[in-house]
Amino acid sequence: MSAAGLEVGTQAVVDRPKRRRLGPREWAIIALGTIAVVSVLRLVTGADDIASSGALAAAIGLAVPIGLAGLGGLWSERAGVVNIGLEGMMILGTWGAGFFGYHMGPWAGVLGAILLGMVGGLIHAVATVTFGVDHIVSGVAINIIGLGVAKYLAARFFDGLPGGGPTQSPPVKALPDFTVPGISSGLGTIEKKDWFFVSDLAAVLRAVCTDLSILTILALLLFAGTWWVLWRTSFGLRLRSVGESPVAAESLGVNVLRYKFLAVIVSGGLAGLGGGFLALVAANIYRDGQTGGRGYIGLAAMIFGNWRPGGLLTGAALFGYTDAVQLRGGATVHAFLLLFAVLLVAVGIWQVVRNKRMVQGVLAIAVGVLVGWWYFASDAVPAELTGTTPYVTTLLVLAFASQRLRMPAADGQIYRKGEGH
Repeated sequence: MSAAGLEVGTQAVVDRPKRRRLGPREWAIIALGTIAVVSVLRLVTGADDIASSGALAAAIGLAVPIGLAGLGGLWSERAGVVNIGLEGMMILGTWGAGFFGYHMGPWAGVLGAILLGMVGGLIHAVATVTFGVDHIVSGVAINIIGLGVAKYLAARFFDGLPGGGPTQSPPVKALPDFTVPGISSGLGTIEKKDWFFVSDLAAVLRAVCTDLSILTILALLLFAGTWWVLWRTSFGLRLRSVGESPVAAESLGVNVLRYKFLAVIVSGGLAGLGGGFLALVAANIYRDGQTGGRGYIGLAAMIFGNWRPGGLLTGAALFGYTDAVQLRGGATVHAFLLLFAVLLVAVGIWQVVRNKRMVQGVLAIAVGVLVGWWYFASDAVPAELTGTTPYVTTLLVLAFASQRLRMPAADGQIYRKGEGH
């Protein structure tokens, strides 16, 4: 069976209008426009920390585990298996990184994180693909199992070790990082000038040129590799056809169960690597509760990205940035209230004028006015609400993006071999 024949057969079952994809030029314009908006916000509000290289470097570190979890979800769901067990697989990855990293070094910790995540993916694959268990039920079970197993293993293997205990591992050696020599210091000088847009652009470039973990570079390569494998190879075409129409794929000779199984195991390995990043790069130690719900946020980033690597990367960067901003305190988060207010009012006007959706538009405008009033009536966001910033952002982004989303047609459906005959 040729790849062309599979594409024609699958498209005969799944026929949908194709939208024009954004190219490198469009993405560059969006990136520069975003920097310009942040520059304006920094000048208007006086919150200089929202565009500092320190905040952006923290955002990168927080975006990587979210992005890797979302990438795992993308592999699984492109093959038609919903994977909300990403959180549990990440938890297993954090323990694997702590255990193997302490005993055999940080690179062994990377492999240990992937291996433990793949074990979680294997359990999910056996439950959903082999036995036909509901995908959501299996995913919830994986999250519970991953949490319990990691707690047990930590108490069993870390208690009594130097610096270790029932809730944490001993310290793990750091992975190497990368700094572009001669460029970082020069960009730092430009950043301190506080020039409109130029200093903010220098801060962005300095963040990606200074103390960048080798695991961050690996994560970016995995994004590029996923795009190439899934959208530029016959293997990827077959895997995606399984998620669109397994009956059509099987009728054309594709081993549907094998592709689903493989995709879910790869999904677990990527999620485990995301957990390993938290243990090896973000903290250099395994701690109980280290993932903090990032598996769920990774799933949201994948949905926001419309099940594609480029959109997922954008979503992970957005959620990582909001997470980094909330760590800077209520005064920094307060500056974004003004931006949210303007965006909500703009979206509301768009809904009323262009889409003729009066209820949604009026509601968005009303909420935007309330957020604007909150900004002008206060000086900072209360500490009790600051920590919710990433989760509120997740809900808002998904709410506004829901109209353009389109999941794989057979995502979440239970499939039995031979259904097409």
